[in-house]
Amino acid sequence: MLKNIILNRIESTGIMAIVRVETEERAYEITDGCLEGGIDVMEISFTLPNAAEIIKALNKKYGDRLLVGAGTILDSETARLAILAGAKFIIAPNFSEDVCKIGNRYQIPYAPGCTTVTEMVQAMEAGSSFIKAFPISNHYGPKLVSVLKTPIPYMPIMASGGVTIDNMREWFENGVDCVGVGGLLTKGSSTEIAKNAQILSQIVKDYRKERL
Repeated sequence: MLKNIILNRIESTGIMAIVRVETEERAYEITDGCLEGGIDVMEISFTLPNAAEIIKALNKKYGDRLLVGAGTILDSETARLAILAGAKFIIAPNFSEDVCKIGNRYQIPYAPGCTTVTEMVQAMEAGSSFIKAFPISNHYGPKLVSVLKTPIPYMPIMASGGVTIDNMREWFENGVDCVGVGGLLTKGSSTEIAKNAQILSQIVKDYRKERL
Protein backbone atom coordinates (compact mmCIF):
# COMPACT_ATOMS: atom_id res chain seq x y z
CA MET A 1 0.00 0.00 0.00
CA LEU A 2 1.46 3.35 -1.04
CA LYS A 3 2.23 5.94 1.61
CA ASN A 4 -0.10 8.55 0.14
CA ILE A 5 -2.98 6.05 0.07
CA ILE A 6 -2.46 5.31 3.75
CA LEU A 7 -2.42 9.01 4.64
CA ASN A 8 -5.52 9.69 2.55
CA ARG A 9 -7.39 6.92 4.33
CA ILE A 10 -6.39 8.21 7.78
CA GLU A 11 -7.55 11.71 6.86
CA SER A 12 -10.72 10.45 5.19
CA THR A 13 -11.79 8.45 8.25
CA GLY A 14 -10.68 11.26 10.54
CA ILE A 15 -10.83 9.08 13.65
CA MET A 16 -8.28 6.56 14.88
CA ALA A 17 -9.10 4.02 17.59
CA ILE A 18 -6.28 3.83 20.14
CA VAL A 19 -6.18 0.24 21.35
CA ARG A 20 -4.30 -1.51 24.15
CA VAL A 21 -5.43 -5.10 24.27
CA GLU A 22 -4.13 -8.34 25.78
CA THR A 23 -5.89 -10.96 23.67
CA GLU A 24 -6.75 -11.48 20.02
CA GLU A 25 -10.35 -12.24 20.96
CA ARG A 26 -10.79 -8.83 22.60
CA ALA A 27 -9.05 -7.16 19.67
CA TYR A 28 -11.64 -8.76 17.36
CA GLU A 29 -14.51 -7.54 19.55
CA ILE A 30 -13.21 -3.97 19.50
CA THR A 31 -12.54 -4.08 15.76
CA ASP A 32 -15.99 -5.46 14.96
CA GLY A 33 -17.56 -2.61 16.91
CA CYS A 34 -15.38 0.06 15.30
CA LEU A 35 -16.02 -1.23 11.77
CA GLU A 36 -19.75 -1.48 12.34
CA GLY A 37 -19.73 2.14 13.48
CA GLY A 38 -17.73 3.35 10.49
CA ILE A 39 -14.22 3.64 11.93
CA ASP A 40 -11.64 1.58 10.02
CA VAL A 41 -8.33 2.98 11.31
CA MET A 42 -6.77 1.50 14.43
CA GLU A 43 -3.54 1.97 16.37
CA ILE A 44 -2.27 -0.98 18.42
CA SER A 45 -0.09 0.26 21.27
CA PHE A 46 3.28 -1.37 21.86
CA THR A 47 2.94 -0.83 25.60
CA LEU A 48 1.97 -4.52 25.65
CA PRO A 49 4.41 -7.28 24.58
CA ASN A 50 1.96 -8.99 22.21
CA ALA A 51 1.30 -5.93 20.03
CA ALA A 52 3.04 -7.38 16.96
CA GLU A 53 0.98 -10.58 17.20
CA ILE A 54 -2.23 -8.56 17.52
CA ILE A 55 -1.38 -6.57 14.38
CA LYS A 56 -0.66 -9.78 12.45
CA ALA A 57 -3.93 -11.31 13.61
CA LEU A 58 -5.99 -8.25 12.68
CA ASN A 59 -4.43 -8.04 9.23
CA LYS A 60 -5.10 -11.72 8.64
CA LYS A 61 -8.75 -11.55 9.69
CA TYR A 62 -9.83 -8.18 8.28
CA GLY A 63 -7.46 -7.53 5.39
CA ASP A 64 -8.09 -4.22 3.63
CA ARG A 65 -11.25 -3.57 5.64
CA LEU A 66 -9.03 -2.32 8.48
CA LEU A 67 -6.03 0.00 8.40
CA VAL A 68 -3.97 -1.04 11.40
CA GLY A 69 -0.84 0.69 12.66
CA ALA A 70 1.48 0.68 15.65
CA GLY A 71 1.55 3.11 18.54
CA THR A 72 3.96 4.00 21.34
CA ILE A 73 6.95 3.33 19.09
CA LEU A 74 9.97 4.78 20.88
CA ASP A 75 12.89 3.41 18.86
CA SER A 76 13.85 2.18 15.41
CA GLU A 77 14.13 -1.45 16.49
CA THR A 78 10.50 -1.52 17.60
CA ALA A 79 9.46 0.43 14.51
CA ARG A 80 10.97 -2.20 12.19
CA LEU A 81 9.38 -5.00 14.24
CA ALA A 82 6.00 -3.33 13.91
CA ILE A 83 6.35 -2.73 10.18
CA LEU A 84 7.38 -6.34 9.55
CA ALA A 85 4.33 -7.42 11.55
CA GLY A 86 2.16 -5.47 9.10
CA ALA A 87 1.75 -2.03 10.67
CA LYS A 88 0.68 0.48 8.00
CA PHE A 89 1.65 3.54 10.06
CA ILE A 90 3.74 4.43 13.11
CA ILE A 91 2.61 6.66 15.99
CA ALA A 92 4.80 7.77 18.89
CA PRO A 93 4.59 9.94 22.02
CA ASN A 94 7.99 11.45 21.12
CA PHE A 95 10.03 12.45 18.07
CA SER A 96 12.91 10.20 16.99
CA GLU A 97 14.95 10.81 13.85
CA ASP A 98 15.86 7.12 13.74
CA VAL A 99 12.21 6.06 13.75
CA CYS A 100 11.47 8.69 11.10
CA LYS A 101 14.19 7.23 8.87
CA ILE A 102 12.81 3.71 9.28
CA GLY A 103 9.35 4.92 8.32
CA ASN A 104 10.66 6.66 5.22
CA ARG A 105 12.77 3.64 4.29
CA TYR A 106 9.68 1.42 4.25
CA GLN A 107 7.35 4.21 3.03
CA ILE A 108 5.29 4.01 6.21
CA PRO A 109 3.74 7.24 7.59
CA TYR A 110 5.22 8.37 10.91
CA ALA A 111 3.46 10.65 13.38
CA PRO A 112 5.68 11.71 16.31
CA GLY A 113 4.33 13.26 19.47
CA CYS A 114 5.46 16.88 19.72
CA THR A 115 4.87 19.61 22.27
CA THR A 116 6.54 22.76 20.92
CA VAL A 117 6.30 24.45 17.54
CA THR A 118 10.08 24.13 17.14
CA GLU A 119 9.87 20.37 17.70
CA MET A 120 6.98 20.07 15.25
CA VAL A 121 8.83 21.91 12.49
CA GLN A 122 11.97 19.83 13.08
CA ALA A 123 9.91 16.64 12.85
CA MET A 124 8.36 17.79 9.57
CA GLU A 125 11.74 18.75 8.15
CA ALA A 126 13.04 15.27 9.02
CA GLY A 127 10.24 13.68 7.00
CA SER A 128 7.39 13.00 9.43
CA SER A 129 4.05 12.54 7.68
CA PHE A 130 1.93 14.27 10.29
CA ILE A 131 2.26 15.60 13.83
CA LYS A 132 0.67 14.14 16.94
CA ALA A 133 -0.08 17.01 19.33
CA PHE A 134 0.79 15.19 22.52
CA PRO A 135 0.27 15.59 25.39
CA ILE A 136 -0.71 19.20 24.78
CA SER A 137 -4.01 18.41 23.00
CA ASN A 138 -5.34 17.01 26.27
CA HIS A 139 -4.27 20.16 28.11
CA TYR A 140 -5.25 22.94 25.68
CA GLY A 141 -8.22 21.42 23.87
CA PRO A 142 -9.54 21.99 20.32
CA LYS A 143 -8.42 25.62 19.97
CA LEU A 144 -4.81 24.40 20.06
CA VAL A 145 -5.12 23.26 16.44
CA SER A 146 -6.11 26.67 15.06
CA VAL A 147 -3.31 28.28 17.09
CA LEU A 148 -0.75 25.92 15.52
CA LYS A 149 -2.17 26.13 12.00
CA THR A 150 -2.26 29.92 11.93
CA PRO A 151 1.51 30.17 11.36
CA ILE A 152 1.86 26.66 9.84
CA PRO A 153 -1.36 25.96 7.88
CA TYR A 154 0.16 23.08 5.89
CA MET A 155 1.05 20.99 8.98
CA PRO A 156 -1.16 17.87 9.29
CA ILE A 157 -2.18 17.46 12.93
CA MET A 158 -3.52 14.51 14.88
CA ALA A 159 -4.98 15.26 18.31
CA SER A 160 -4.45 12.54 20.88
CA GLY A 161 -6.18 13.09 24.19
CA GLY A 162 -9.03 15.33 25.22
CA VAL A 163 -11.43 14.17 22.49
CA THR A 164 -15.04 13.51 23.50
CA ILE A 165 -18.41 13.16 21.79
CA ASP A 166 -19.31 16.65 23.02
CA ASN A 167 -16.24 18.39 21.55
CA MET A 168 -15.56 16.23 18.47
CA ARG A 169 -17.05 18.78 16.07
CA GLU A 170 -15.05 21.59 17.67
CA TRP A 171 -11.79 19.76 16.95
CA PHE A 172 -12.60 19.65 13.24
CA GLU A 173 -13.87 23.22 13.20
CA ASN A 174 -10.42 24.22 14.43
CA GLY A 175 -8.71 22.33 11.60
CA VAL A 176 -7.58 18.99 13.05
CA ASP A 177 -6.91 16.33 10.41
CA CYS A 178 -7.41 13.27 12.60
CA VAL A 179 -8.26 12.52 16.23
CA GLY A 180 -7.18 9.56 18.34
CA VAL A 181 -9.89 8.10 20.59
CA GLY A 182 -9.31 5.56 23.33
CA GLY A 183 -11.94 4.63 25.90
CA LEU A 184 -15.03 5.36 23.80
CA LEU A 185 -13.83 2.88 21.19
CA THR A 186 -12.25 0.24 23.40
CA LYS A 187 -14.44 -0.22 26.48
CA GLY A 188 -17.65 -2.19 26.73
CA SER A 189 -19.23 -4.65 24.31
CA SER A 190 -18.92 -4.59 20.54
CA THR A 191 -22.44 -3.14 20.44
CA GLU A 192 -21.52 -0.30 22.79
CA ILE A 193 -18.33 0.41 20.85
CA ALA A 194 -20.28 0.40 17.58
CA LYS A 195 -22.74 2.92 18.99
CA ASN A 196 -19.97 5.30 20.06
CA ALA A 197 -18.14 4.82 16.76
CA GLN A 198 -21.27 5.62 14.78
CA ILE A 199 -21.91 8.79 16.79
CA LEU A 200 -18.33 10.00 16.41
CA SER A 201 -18.05 9.20 12.70
CA GLN A 202 -21.41 10.82 11.99
CA ILE A 203 -20.27 14.04 13.64
CA VAL A 204 -17.29 14.16 11.29
CA LYS A 205 -19.41 13.32 8.24
CA ASP A 206 -22.00 15.97 9.08
CA TYR A 207 -19.34 18.64 9.59
CA ARG A 208 -17.60 17.82 6.31
CA LYS A 209 -20.91 17.69 4.42
CA GLU A 210 -21.81 21.16 5.66
CA ARG A 211 -18.46 22.47 4.40
CA LEU A 212 -19.06 21.32 0.82
